[in-house]
Amino acid sequence: MQNSTYRQEGSTLYLVSIVLVAVIGGLLFGYDTAVISGAEKGLQAFFQSAPDFVYTDAWHGFTTSSALIGCIVGALLSGQLAMSFGRKKTLFVAGILFLLSALGSYYPEFLFFEKGVACKSLLTAFNGYRILGGIGVGLASAICPMYIAEISPARKRGKMVSWNQFAIIFGQLVVYFVNFLILRSHASDPDVVAWTNSIGWRVMFVSEAVPAGLFALLILLVPETPRYLAMHGQEEKAMEVLSNINGEARAREILADIKQTMTAESDKKREKLFSFGFLVVFIGCMLSVFQQIIGINAVLYFAPRIFESMGVSNNMLFTVIMGVVNITFTLVAVFTVEKLGRKPLLITGSLGMALGAFGVALSSIVSLPAVVPVLSIMVYSASFMFSWGPICWVYIAELFPNTIRSRATAIAVAFQWIFNFVVSSTFVPMYTRSPFFAYALYGVICLVAAVFVWRLVPETKGKTLEDMTALWRKSAE
Repeated sequence: MQNSTYRQEGSTLYLVSIVLVAVIGGLLFGYDTAVISGAEKGLQAFFQSAPDFVYTDAWHGFTTSSALIGCIVGALLSGQLAMSFGRKKTLFVAGILFLLSALGSYYPEFLFFEKGVACKSLLTAFNGYRILGGIGVGLASAICPMYIAEISPARKRGKMVSWNQFAIIFGQLVVYFVNFLILRSHASDPDVVAWTNSIGWRVMFVSEAVPAGLFALLILLVPETPRYLAMHGQEEKAMEVLSNINGEARAREILADIKQTMTAESDKKREKLFSFGFLVVFIGCMLSVFQQIIGINAVLYFAPRIFESMGVSNNMLFTVIMGVVNITFTLVAVFTVEKLGRKPLLITGSLGMALGAFGVALSSIVSLPAVVPVLSIMVYSASFMFSWGPICWVYIAELFPNTIRSRATAIAVAFQWIFNFVVSSTFVPMYTRSPFFAYALYGVICLVAAVFVWRLVPETKGKTLEDMTALWRKSAE
């Protein structure tokens, strides 16, 4: 990777190989958050056999969502870790946490408990391993987009960061398929239910160890980001990475721009989150909040339940179809973000989601053919996948100035996980009480999100990360 051609002209292959490694972190993000969907029934049956406590629905609800606690913690820790130890080392830590979580969730009895005997203390250990994985998710969700943004040229940055969202959705589909194969492998077993309740759920969790181990190994082979290297006095290494990607001439220009953002004034303010004003942090956090409160996780997590309530007989089939739609429209974002820009995609997606949400809301109070709410759900989900799904991550990765990026990103991503929990925990009660109100509310929020983007969010298409630093410094003066 160090030959003279790379240094003179730069190499797209070198960039793509680095990004492919980084997006495995996104795949693990999707894998870890979705693996519980196939394992939860067997897990519930296992802990219901515990003799020392009653495993209630409340306990099961906490167990299936305990990873979210780790996600919030990981996101909050990501800024300090990325600033102190670097983006690469923080991603390595995330990979190790994914691996430990997969192994521990498979065998929570390790050292301290009798295998196969459920008890309250074992449940605590299991949730501890799930929280460890959640911390890995929180770290990866913040650092993967940041890493890709800091390593990519401005003209390719949006496309490269968008691949991370594709990897998240792909990771979810992969684990659905893996869970299906695990169950199918014992479908002919006369005691398949007993196998699922004792072993099947364990195999589902440990399957994550394969991509987790691969990620932890491969991340050691990629370079640290040139922005981090330059800000920590390693200019020769930063120049080497920049040259391999951009060519020597352009690398000198980029390095000079990076150094310019590290003026005495910026260095003095480096520890202050609001050095560049309140607005930049506010916009970044609100983008994260809107990505969640427009309600997408209510659809993704409860799609089978929603389709069933609409009178669809084969609800799992439509859930799979929706997964294919999600992948397809995420690719739309990947291949149009550098042509159309970030703001047009966000605004168009917001309006499309509003249309879909209002369609579902209307269907709940007016007798319409089942195809209308089903198509509305599809429009809603597809609109998210080419807009708020990938583009929010692009913005979070490139919006913040160099000297506060790691800490501001950590706060913004923590807001995502907090409001992910809020939406996920409030949807079922809201939907049960009034489907019309639930989807009408999401539709209104989508319209508010479109106005927010139109009025406050700057377009970052074609701008370097250093251009954004200059923009916010000027606005803060």
